Amino acid sequence: MSVLPDLVAEGDELDALDAAEPDWSRPTPAAGWTVAHQIAHRAAADANVLTAIRRPEAFDAEPKDADLEAAAGAAESRSVLLERWRAGRAAPAAALGDVPLDHAFPWFGSQVTAVLMVPLRRRETWARGQDVFDAFGAAHPPTGRLRHVAGRRLSFYAAQAPMPAEEFRVELAGPDGELWTWGPEDAAQRVRGSALDFCLRGTHRGRRGRGPVAGHRPRVPVSVTPGRRRSPS
Repeated sequence: MSVLPDLVAEGDELDALDAAEPDWSRPTPAAGWTVAHQIAHRAAADANVLTAIRRPEAFDAEPKDADLEAAAGAAESRSVLLERWRAGRAAPAAALGDVPLDHAFPWFGSQVTAVLMVPLRRRETWARGQDVFDAFGAAHPPTGRLRHVAGRRLSFYAAQAPMPAEEFRVELAGPDGELWTWGPEDAAQRVRGSALDFCLRGTHRGRRGRGPVAGHRPRVPVSVTPGRRRSPS
């Protein structure tokens, strides 16, 4: 699966930043969450993925309180939490690589396969990582890995929203200038812009004062071309 190496690379990039920064008590743009909270949340999510794949009968479909769970992890020492996150990150990546692509396993409120779970974890890792880069005031240059964050259907699934009945097209400029497209060319509705801006907006990180990351903000804003309104049925 081509997106799995991107998931691993995204985690490794965040790991390199975290390992170099001694102060995990810095606040992130997520209200009430420090860097330690973010890493604890990532570790808990990875543990859930591993349980869902390896021991589906033990998977708890009732989501835990994310704030309480993150706070419990953040109370651990930096070294303990870092090692727990590292070990927990490697195991589900290996499990996702081993499981058949069409094998369904439980997730919160649904059944998913690795085909969906890998880009979901990729999207979440990038978005939470952006919070940490912002907290440290570090530049987070966009890469071609954003293609897997910007996926058209993935955006609706992550937002727990249904796909529109009417077809639409997405045209995004990747970081290297390549045009990424989804949907039919003749669709009446379309979204155009930069992949970075699209991903920031889609993960609710597009309206922040980005500080040192401002140099990586897109020059082309996302624009939406609506189609004709349908008559009521």
